Amino acid sequence: MISDALTVARKDLRETLLQSGTLRRSLRGLLFSVVVFGVVLPLQIGPDLVRQPAAILPFAWVPLLLASNMIADGIAGERERHTLETLLASRLSDRSILLGKVVAAVAYGWSFMVVNALVGLLTVNLANPAQAILVYSPQAILILGVFGLLGAGLVACGGSLVALRAPTVRQAAQNMSLALVGVFLVPALAIPALPADLRRQVIDTLLGLDWLTIGVGLAAILVVLDVALFSAAMLRFQRTRLILD
Repeated sequence: MISDALTVARKDLRETLLQSGTLRRSLRGLLFSVVVFGVVLPLQIGPDLVRQPAAILPFAWVPLLLASNMIADGIAGERERHTLETLLASRLSDRSILLGKVVAAVAYGWSFMVVNALVGLLTVNLANPAQAILVYSPQAILILGVFGLLGAGLVACGGSLVALRAPTVRQAAQNMSLALVGVFLVPALAIPALPADLRRQVIDTLLGLDWLTIGVGLAAILVVLDVALFSAAMLRFQRTRLILD
């Protein structure tokens, strides 16, 4: 099954990178995210990007956005292009096909997150030549690596469920965007909107927490959610049902 899943993942990655005709054109389309997350954002944050482990968290948006787009195209897009039937008619199992598409989406998003983080590190060093060479702390690398991977998995597994029910890529992408805004952006905007006294209490409470314990707990929760969403998608991803749809 693993070998078949990797075959599907390679196919999806190749199609995504070459969807504009050439690799150069596809990478040019990703330049915007590199400029925003690898240049503009690090310039705004400054040296705190490497001094404060939590400052690296904005990079975690990259795998979420890219994974959601890829999983939408990998399932709803194949149905829209009438290529899903060909894939379902192959010897590949349902589980291998779905797992391959999830792996491709996670690898795609996570890889470009790493690229953006490296470009951001270079940007900060070039913008602060008078200081010693700045490098990410081990804590920051662990935070970005683990939560970027698990977050991309959450979006890919949840997005597969959304894409299975969406008639078009556009509809799947819109539904995923709304879900991402509701889950991640609304809480981030809610804290600044609180009254000053309440906001200060919330921040003081958060600063007093044991972040190691919280991080381990959040990682465990994300693992459970990833497995649960993939299992739910697997129940829905059945070739007999998809062919009839």
